[in-house]
Amino acid sequence: MSWINENNALHKTYTFADFESAMHFMQLAAKQIAIHNHHPEWTNVYNKVSIKLTTHDAGNTITEKDEMLAVALDEVYSSIT
Repeated sequence: MSWINENNALHKTYTFADFESAMHFMQLAAKQIAIHNHHPEWTNVYNKVSIKLTTHDAGNTITEKDEMLAVALDEVYSSIT
């Protein structure tokens, strides 16, 4: 599933086999988030992690920072599924 561009933000929900797998993804993703110094809004409910990317200091719009982090998060997901 691709990222959805909606209301000046990129949105995606990743689905995992179980809660532990979702938490593992979030732990690995946190490292990429720190490297990119770009912090998403994200939530977890059981085996799903929903992420919203937008750049607040650019007027709440999508920037290259969001696009680069989206690619990095997809790579993390691909590496564990």
